[in-house]
Amino acid sequence: MKDTIRQLIQQALTRLTAEGVLPEGLSPVIQVENTKDKSNGDFASNIAMMLAKPAGMKPRELAEKLVAALPADAQLSKVEIAGPGFLNFFQNSDALAQRLEAALADARLGVRKAGPAQRVVVDLSAPNLAKEMHVGHLRSTIIGDGVARVLEFLGDEVIRQNHVGDWGTQFGMLLAYMQEQPVGSDAGLADLEGFYRAAKKRFDESPEFAERARQLVVQLQAGDAECLRLWHRFNDISLSHCQALYDRLGVKLSMADVKGESAYNDDLANVVADLKAKGLLSESEGAQCVFMDEFKNAEGNPLPLIVQKAGGGYLYATTDLAATRYRANVLKADRALYFVDQRQALHFQMVFACARLAGFVPASMQLEHMGFGTMNGADGRPFKTRDGGTVKLVDLINEAEERAYTLVKGKNPDLDDAELRQIARAVGVGAVKYADLSKHRTSDYSFNFELMLSFEGNTAPYLLYAYTRVASVFRKLGKDLSEIGGQIALVAEQEQALGGKLAQFGELLNNVADKGTPHLLCAYLYDLAGLFSSFYENCPILSAEDEAVRNSRLRLAALTGRTLKQGLELLGLDTLERM
Repeated sequence: MKDTIRQLIQQALTRLTAEGVLPEGLSPVIQVENTKDKSNGDFASNIAMMLAKPAGMKPRELAEKLVAALPADAQLSKVEIAGPGFLNFFQNSDALAQRLEAALADARLGVRKAGPAQRVVVDLSAPNLAKEMHVGHLRSTIIGDGVARVLEFLGDEVIRQNHVGDWGTQFGMLLAYMQEQPVGSDAGLADLEGFYRAAKKRFDESPEFAERARQLVVQLQAGDAECLRLWHRFNDISLSHCQALYDRLGVKLSMADVKGESAYNDDLANVVADLKAKGLLSESEGAQCVFMDEFKNAEGNPLPLIVQKAGGGYLYATTDLAATRYRANVLKADRALYFVDQRQALHFQMVFACARLAGFVPASMQLEHMGFGTMNGADGRPFKTRDGGTVKLVDLINEAEERAYTLVKGKNPDLDDAELRQIARAVGVGAVKYADLSKHRTSDYSFNFELMLSFEGNTAPYLLYAYTRVASVFRKLGKDLSEIGGQIALVAEQEQALGGKLAQFGELLNNVADKGTPHLLCAYLYDLAGLFSSFYENCPILSAEDEAVRNSRLRLAALTGRTLKQGLELLGLDTLERM
């Protein structure tokens, strides 16, 4: 609808230019926004205020000429001028109802991507395999998963890349400790965090152990068969821990998506050599660095992107540059999204700039760091255990499910335990994920079980319950949508408001895909649930006496239910037919 209005405004501008009302050569960006107050119509544009000065007239005067020049369109009932010169567009409710009918008949709810389909690499999760996953990995995992799902739904080809930390000096320490365990025993690896702490203790206390660990790193990097065997064994066990958590979280990541730091090891020397061949390397204190004019410190001195240490070792920047080459040349990505902590913003700005300068990626390829803030405790500091340690992700999920079980059992004491457990899993995991996804990803947020498990406000339980209300309508009716005839008619104020919101679903998903911001989808679903609640209370559905009215409202309810369900699934939440 916004595209239609933009086209109508453009036609009016062309006509006014031809008539000499507007000067030649104007090519403004025509903005059309959703109105907040429906008394001001459904859509608004400030085009008259933008062009009043070059046109040499007052905004309202130009607005009047624009309205007079606008071609008629059956999808609009009227256009009004408001305030200093806003154009307010009121959509025809019959035309809107037809669009909703088309969405209801479509498996994809009428949603289409605004531009051409792309091949998109999504870099997400990326735990350190030396340790168990902790709460710090939650945001990268679920925000990346949510955006990847939306991109796929819109028709992009998505390639997930789990850039795990599976290389480096810490693995020498772990291999040395593995060698000290009984032959064939993996018992200690059931608790990776405990295994890491024990290995670190040996490393700190025993110079002999520490030296052996350093030697094992050298041997591992040289391709020693025994070191590689132990390293593969450790990584396989660590990855199986990760996969178990991905499965519980309902995240679309598999072993096939793992592309760890080690995968780029053979290309690191080539990266440095190619940078040198292009004349981009400078030596600084023995290290090989790339200096770029746009990156300076507070004193105005150039900042180095270090790609090789003085001792010959490589860094994250070297690996990330190799990854950009792989994603451009092998995966043929049009776009690469990196869901990594906001504190790494400068690192990625420099890596992306260097990759472009070196020609590692084509100019057409989009490289975007989708940074996110930290998850904090109630005290506003990074979330920790009572003794100050990192919170294991498995412990967080367990506690969420147990709290949800207690909550659901209190509301439904008569349900059998198996169903209670199933509901508790959906509500508990959904609550943790939704609490995170509903915040703007660049913001820090405070973790609070009481708030996220509330049935009031913008929470997973509220939205899951909103969907069950729709499902209950059809359960009471004992019929499927396919058995309901008629057409949607938007007569009551609440029907029009709900219909208008449903029509925004496609535009909303395109925004989420463009900006990598799932919180926009959360806000949309929350608003949609609220509008359905108002519609449900003010517009009787099953008790409507007129069959045409009843069928219309059933069809509107069905589209709402499908939109809520699809939206929640795109966020990675499992819906329930009853709670």
